[in-house]
Amino acid sequence: MSALKAIARSRGEGVEVVAVGRPHLDLEQPGACARALAEAHPDMIVSVAAYTAVDRAETDVQRATVVNAVAPGYLAAEAVRLGVPILHISTDYVFNGLKLGEYTEADRVDPRTVYGITKLAGEQAVAASGADYAILRTSWIYGPHGRNFVLTMLALSQSRDRIGVVADQIGNPSYSFDIAAGILQVATAFTAGRGRSGVFHMAGAQAASWAEFARAIFESGGKRGLQVAEVDPLPTSAYPTLAARPPNSRLNCAKLEEIFGVSLPGWRASLDKCLDEICMQIQG
Repeated sequence: MSALKAIARSRGEGVEVVAVGRPHLDLEQPGACARALAEAHPDMIVSVAAYTAVDRAETDVQRATVVNAVAPGYLAAEAVRLGVPILHISTDYVFNGLKLGEYTEADRVDPRTVYGITKLAGEQAVAASGADYAILRTSWIYGPHGRNFVLTMLALSQSRDRIGVVADQIGNPSYSFDIAAGILQVATAFTAGRGRSGVFHMAGAQAASWAEFARAIFESGGKRGLQVAEVDPLPTSAYPTLAARPPNSRLNCAKLEEIFGVSLPGWRASLDKCLDEICMQIQG
């Protein structure tokens, strides 16, 4: 949400992003959704909040279900009541990750984790609500804020000379500011009456493995004077997790470009922008 607000401010197009979250809006309390949105008087609802602790969701099923599966339906119902569209952010985890090529929106969904199952249920609730909607699936989100792979790698390099990183999982690293810009472009189309309801993939234009992405982080970070480490590529089997990660998270985003003219940049150029922003934060 911070990226969305920053992009809206930088463009100066008169778009006001109103962040509504806890405690004012608690997705685990259905009544709170109605009250908060009624007070905000939105022209559009952007649903970005989610239970994203993928491993924890495997044992915290009830809470993940409420936040990821049930709450989007409440938000979409409010969109219908208010007569506004809703944009809902979803994930590559709705697929099983076994396809060899890029996933399109026409591919069969087959989530293998609680996170993926609940996110798919959230998609279905939005689509069935009767609202004008766009479900935007993305993957491997990184940025200068919050918890994400780039910040994790940089933090680990403070105490390690070598870091083992999985090399047999492939996806589309997606910069949070690029995603924010894409969301605003889709939102503008809907508010101008040019929106089309459906499911769309929105991710960075280039694919990489986690190990390749990590090497690029340290290569680019080293040029900026950041502490870096060597990357040791590992198979997924050497890094067991409670929730299975999709081996292939590549998303084909041609439909989004065709309908909305949105095409996110490749991750290498955006990674440089992200690291520039991180360096600015470090320098004060």
